[in-house]
Amino acid sequence: MTMRKLTPLLAAALAFAGVVGAAASPQAQTAARRQYVTEGQCAGTPATTVRMAPNYCLGLIWQGAGADGPLMPRGLMQLADGDWLVTDLGAWSAGRGAVWRLSVGSDGAASWRRLARGLSMPHTVARGPDGRIYVSEMNRILTLDPDAADPAASVRTVIGGLPDNQLHDNRHPLSSFVFDGNGDLLVNVGAPTDRCVDPSGKPLIDASGACIDSAATAQVRRHAYLGRGRWSEDSTVFASGLRNSIALVRHPSGTILQGENSVDLTTPDHPYDEINVLRQGGDYGWPYCVDLATPLPRWSAAQSRCSQRASPVALLPPHAAPLDLIYYEGAMFPELRGRLLMTWHGYRRAGGRIVAAETDGQGVPLVDRGGRYAIYPRGSLAYPAGAPSIRGKVLTPGWNRIADRQPQGAPVVMAVARDGSIWVTDDKNRAILRIARP
Repeated sequence: MTMRKLTPLLAAALAFAGVVGAAASPQAQTAARRQYVTEGQCAGTPATTVRMAPNYCLGLIWQGAGADGPLMPRGLMQLADGDWLVTDLGAWSAGRGAVWRLSVGSDGAASWRRLARGLSMPHTVARGPDGRIYVSEMNRILTLDPDAADPAASVRTVIGGLPDNQLHDNRHPLSSFVFDGNGDLLVNVGAPTDRCVDPSGKPLIDASGACIDSAATAQVRRHAYLGRGRWSEDSTVFASGLRNSIALVRHPSGTILQGENSVDLTTPDHPYDEINVLRQGGDYGWPYCVDLATPLPRWSAAQSRCSQRASPVALLPPHAAPLDLIYYEGAMFPELRGRLLMTWHGYRRAGGRIVAAETDGQGVPLVDRGGRYAIYPRGSLAYPAGAPSIRGKVLTPGWNRIADRQPQGAPVVMAVARDGSIWVTDDKNRAILRIARP
């Protein structure tokens, strides 16, 4: 009996009972203890018990417990034949990532084919202006052909030499990218530290007093498109002062949005994460400023110059950890068309949510002043008085942990399927889920 021949619900139940996956890795064994229980149907898929906004349900496509399939699913993209590409972080160490192809049968059973392995923390997967498939690793952008007889042999480096950040407690080494309207690649180069300070808390500065990491990291870089699947290895700085730009999206109008995972202070209610409109040459404050214009500890007001730095268009809850932004244009949810969907991956009380924000004609989120944000297991907290907060609704208000029923969600990447449903990866719980109509 193998995982690829079981329905998601049966496979999860057997794995949990120890019938399959006996030789699973520690990551897989951990995932097996975080199973989603399913009850009834969500538009043809087993429905999880996650409480959703009215007229939405969350179905379970697949949850891994054995050796088959990704250990930490991250990126997600549907292919023309209905299959899906899924990037697999593998582990927070180099060389253990992969790219998988997921097929879902008419009976709901998932089958996996590994297309490439030995990758270093792959994340984004997207189709380029030339129609080819592109994937980001920690230190490069590659292309591969999922339909080749040997997809692994088709892997080719497109942009190499991206900073190979050291792993540490506050790691943000992953690369991500988005294509601009002219085909240029806008590539995230995350900050290698949390606040650019040493273990004693002393700022790490260069001769001018600036953070030593600001010159080459904490940026979004622009690589010019040369045509025919080629991009310039050299780059220019598009925007700086950005600790972590894993979440990037381009609106058809040309607006570039970024979701900022702010610094990891230990306080649960500070600092706030952000949504930024990125503009050429903009400086967005890291490591000097957080929130709207609050200097970080250890950096002086003179160093911070917070009033001179670009302000976020909206604050998000503290430690929400936005990891993906997409504009919804599907058919299943007409009420969501044009809205900005975002995943809040954070494990703290504001995380574990998918949110749909209202936007203007340029794709910029509409805001309220002040407002409140929900926390688990119940209740809400206020944003700072007068601060801009996104206007919208939470699609997954009940994705908190409930013993023996569901884990707290850890949504990473979303993709809109051809039928308009919204597929989501959950890396901590090793799952692929689908938002649909009940």
